[in-house]
Amino acid sequence: MASLRDIRKRIRSVKNIRQITKAMKMVAAARLRRAQEAIIAARPYAQQLDGVIADLAERAGGELSHPVLVARPVKKAEILLLTSDRGLAGGFNSNVIRRVSRVLFETEGQHETVLSTVGRKGNDFFRNRGYAIRKDYPGLATKPSYEAARQLAEELTQRYLSGEVDAVYLVYNEFISVISQQVVQVQLLPLSGFGPSDVAETGASAPSTAVDFKYEPDRQAVLDSLVPQAVAVKVLRALLESVASEHGSRMSAMENSTKNASELIGKLTLHYNRTRQAVITKELVEIVSGAEALK
Repeated sequence: MASLRDIRKRIRSVKNIRQITKAMKMVAAARLRRAQEAIIAARPYAQQLDGVIADLAERAGGELSHPVLVARPVKKAEILLLTSDRGLAGGFNSNVIRRVSRVLFETEGQHETVLSTVGRKGNDFFRNRGYAIRKDYPGLATKPSYEAARQLAEELTQRYLSGEVDAVYLVYNEFISVISQQVVQVQLLPLSGFGPSDVAETGASAPSTAVDFKYEPDRQAVLDSLVPQAVAVKVLRALLESVASEHGSRMSAMENSTKNASELIGKLTLHYNRTRQAVITKELVEIVSGAEALK
């Protein structure tokens, strides 16, 4: 049986852990608020940009084209997985890693797949298991920005246009609420959903019922300018979704850890009191027994 000193030491240790988890929860809550505001502000712009491109392609009646919009048979694909640089975030990282591992298993033998990573956790996991990582993008998991997303989108687009890969996918956690995040797999390249049959889904109006516009210099130039922005915005949105999901998952995990620590402290305190009572009772019995023996 543990001594009273050991139990007191364990109670102090658990109290220190509870203080740490409580502090981490408060930090995650503050960061989550900013990240949530950023993703809520970015979603309407991304959706409207997709609608503008779909509307432009529909109005042109199939006359416009862009290499990024053209799909081809997939012989080599690239997956960009978004994880975090730190742990203690519940199932945030493991869910993304599990989804990518399943995709690699299901596509084995169908086509070659290369990996790129944002976040140290995903990079360490697959590198330690012998997977070839084409490139890691450090820093994006903590401080995403449009400029960084644009550079990343340009690099992936160049790989697609040069024929190095035939498709690019993003795998990340989509932020739904503080306690709910969902792993999604999104096709980044080629851009899809801008054909005539997809206009209704994006909310763009059909040319037969909408007034057309004058384009300066022309429709093709406008499309050539919007498509790279759409790719960059998709990357930025994925980064913001991942950051918000990380803070939400860490906040929930630290809250559960704090509750578990409080429950453990209560159990240890009860065990300490019972052990102390047993020790006192034993000492009293020994004193009484000794006094009786002296009579």
